[in-house]
Amino acid sequence: MISPYKEGVKVEVLVQPRAARNEIVGPHGESLKIRLKAPPVEGKANQALVSFLAKLFGVSKQQVKVLSGLTSRRKSIYISGVKAEEARKILGV
Repeated sequence: MISPYKEGVKVEVLVQPRAARNEIVGPHGESLKIRLKAPPVEGKANQALVSFLAKLFGVSKQQVKVLSGLTSRRKSIYISGVKAEEARKILGV
């Protein structure tokens, strides 16, 4: 779910678009389930995910990247400048 990667961490997520609000649900198998208000069209859910995680971690949007799963609900996210222990505390896992 959360693992050290380069100069930061890699987080495996499962995104549920068109939710009532942006929130972290919790562990879902090997991923972290995140609900987003944005629809899954034209990259809006990906943009919302990057913004949500950047705000949550207190980093810039440029430090959050979608590594894989641009068109899938399952995604690998890279957050630079964050340690694995810090990410676990912030995400509550």
